[in-house]
Amino acid sequence: MGGLFAAHLLRATGWDTTVFERSGDDLAGRGASIGTSPDLFRLMERIGIRLDPSAGVPVRARICLERDGGIDHEKPVASVNSAWDRIYRPLRDAFPPAHYRAGMRLARCEESADGVTAIFSDGTRETGDLLIGADGIHSTVRAQFLPEAEPLYAGYVAWRGVIEESEMSADEHALLFGRMCFCLPENELVLGLGMPGRDDDTRAGHRRYYWIWFRPADAARALPELCTDATGRCHGTSIPPALVRPDVVRDLRDRAAATLAPAIAAIVARTAQPFPHGIFDLEVPRMVWGRVVLLGDSAFVARPHVGAGITKAALDAECLADALAGGDISAALARYDRERRAFGAALIARARYLGAFLNVRTPETVLTEYGAAGKVG
Repeated sequence: MGGLFAAHLLRATGWDTTVFERSGDDLAGRGASIGTSPDLFRLMERIGIRLDPSAGVPVRARICLERDGGIDHEKPVASVNSAWDRIYRPLRDAFPPAHYRAGMRLARCEESADGVTAIFSDGTRETGDLLIGADGIHSTVRAQFLPEAEPLYAGYVAWRGVIEESEMSADEHALLFGRMCFCLPENELVLGLGMPGRDDDTRAGHRRYYWIWFRPADAARALPELCTDATGRCHGTSIPPALVRPDVVRDLRDRAAATLAPAIAAIVARTAQPFPHGIFDLEVPRMVWGRVVLLGDSAFVARPHVGAGITKAALDAECLADALAGGDISAALARYDRERRAFGAALIARARYLGAFLNVRTPETVLTEYGAAGKVG
C-alpha cells in the first residue's frame, strides 16, 4: 500500500515510477478491518481517487461490556470503519499496468554514481535515480542497510476473526453494530466493530463484524506453540489461518465463554477460522542511505492499537513526494528522513502507551484514549 501511494504521488510530480510487487497474487482479498482518517481520504483525492468517507461502516459510540453483558461505560465517538481492500483496489486499478510488475522478489540493491540498481531473485536488474523500500516489517532493503534493526516482540499476540453480519442474532446486532465494543478481561483486551462486506458491500445485512483479541504469550513457549501446525512445524511468529490447530481454537473459544461478555463470546465461537499473530514494534535510527529510502512498515511498525498503519505509510509518501518536488534530491531526502523519523517515533510511543492498557486501565480511559486521532503529529 505504501509503495502504491509513493508511486502515484511521485508520478504526479513528474517522476517515472515503477512498482515491483513481491507477491504474484492479487492482494485485494487480503485485508481485514482498518480505521480511516481525513488524511487518508485527502491523499486518495490528491491522487485522483474520490472515495466517499461515509461509505464505510459508521461508528456512533464506544462501549465497554461487563462480563455479564451489561454496558459498563459508553462514550459517543463518531468514526468510520473500512476494509483494507477498499483502499488498495482503487490505488492498484488507477496505476498504469505497464509500470506494475508482480512476483518480483528483491534480493539486494547496489548504489553507483549513476543511481541505484535493484537486483531481483530471478536475476533481473533495474536501475533508477531512487529506490523506495516499502517492503514491510520484514524488509529486504532494511535488512541490507540496517541488519541490526529487528522487530521487537511486545509480549502478546492478537487473535483476529470475522463473521458475516447475517450470522449475528438480533440482540447481538442491536448491541454491537454501530458501536466500537471493548471487553477487558484481566491483562487482555478485545475490540469488535462492523466493517464492509465482500466487494466493499456496505448494505445492511451484507456487512461483516470484525474482532481482535490481545492476549499475553511468552516468546519462549506460548507464541511458538500457537504458531505450530498439526504436523509439528512452527511457522514463526504468525501462522496461516487454515493451519491453526483445532485444539488451539477450542482453547480460545473456551476462554471467550469464561471471560467475555456473552455477545462477544458468541461471535468468537461462531468465527470459522480465527488466527493469532505476534505483536511487534519496529523503529529505525535512519530512513535514507544515499538514494535508497525506507517507507511505511519497513521503517516503523506501531502496534495496531493506534489503527494508523496505512495512513502513516500514505503520509510518508506525501512527505517524500513534496520534498522531492523542490528539485534538490539530497536536501529532500534529508528533510524526509528528519520529519518522518520524528513522526514514526511518536507513533511508536503512542502505541506502546495504549498497549499498556492490557495491564492497568479503566473502561473510561480506554474508550477515551484508544486510537491515534489527535494524539500524534
